[in-house]
Amino acid sequence: MTQEYSHRSSKPVAIWLLVGVGMIIIQILLGGITRLTGSGLSITEWNVVTGTLPPMNEEKWLIEFAKYKQTPQFSLLNFDFTLKDFKFIFFWEWFHRFWARLIGVVFAIPFIIFLVQRRFKPSMVKPMLILFLLGALQGVIGWIMVASGLTGDAIYVKPAKLALHFVFALGLLCYTFWFAMELLVPKAKIVTNRSARKLTLGILWVLLLQLIYGAFMAGHKAATAAPTWPDINGQLIPSGMMKNEEGFLNLVDNRVLIHFIHRGLAYILLVLVLWLTIKLYKTKGSSLFNKTRWWPLALVLTQVVLGILSVLTSLKIVPNQWGVFEWMAQLHQLVAMLLLLSLVWVLYSVRSKPAA
Repeated sequence: MTQEYSHRSSKPVAIWLLVGVGMIIIQILLGGITRLTGSGLSITEWNVVTGTLPPMNEEKWLIEFAKYKQTPQFSLLNFDFTLKDFKFIFFWEWFHRFWARLIGVVFAIPFIIFLVQRRFKPSMVKPMLILFLLGALQGVIGWIMVASGLTGDAIYVKPAKLALHFVFALGLLCYTFWFAMELLVPKAKIVTNRSARKLTLGILWVLLLQLIYGAFMAGHKAATAAPTWPDINGQLIPSGMMKNEEGFLNLVDNRVLIHFIHRGLAYILLVLVLWLTIKLYKTKGSSLFNKTRWWPLALVLTQVVLGILSVLTSLKIVPNQWGVFEWMAQLHQLVAMLLLLSLVWVLYSVRSKPAA
């Protein structure tokens, strides 16, 4: 995706891709709402076509509710649910899936139009195929994730599969955004700073690990494991981080250790992004570069504050109610995505060598 495209051909395609970026952000946020409301297991089947519409009458609602009653989540957790309660969680899972279908339509129809208009250069074909494959893969991973919570004694989806679904969604988001930037941003606006680019790459790897642990935090509901700050339950290095006899499993199953790692990575990211910002302010660049180089620092600072507020408000969680913690958690997720995109933008706009 490094070849130069004509402005006439590329601009509508780039706008189309940016619309996709916005829709993917909304989709990931809907996934967060689905998780926070415990709605992810309310629809027990994956019907690509027939599942587009929700139940349209009382009889069909009762059929869907009967299916949900067969799940471990209902028998072990939500056994007191009424049909009204079920309709609430069903709506969020249905809307999450509906928005995914809508993204598919928004990508497919303009794709066909642009194909007829011959706007795609040969070098665009491979990125387009990758985009569609990543989108299809997300649907498959999403169903595998949901299926993990429908058997045995599971009352929620498996945290590892939740993390996989989240990370692949972010990968699709970043790939779409990068492709759009290649079509929109002239090479003249790219700056050269080898050390800043290497540092940005390093930060992105740390952020990837942090996002994975953010998904573990969500999947294990680990915020409540240490609802204090700046200490962790009164300690700087909390006890109980190696409870699991299988040492490695503590990294993915121990709520206190997950919480400790997630906080530690946040502080590391804050220092690294501050270091990167100093480098960027020492770099001469275009007006576009100068206007955007402060974004990662502003976003990482906001993210740290939202993370602290999420932890401190976690004790106010009320089952099946949307409250202050849920708002903090959703904002935390949104800013995480914006931080990721700001660093992808830095990676795009800062190169090791002058742009050809």
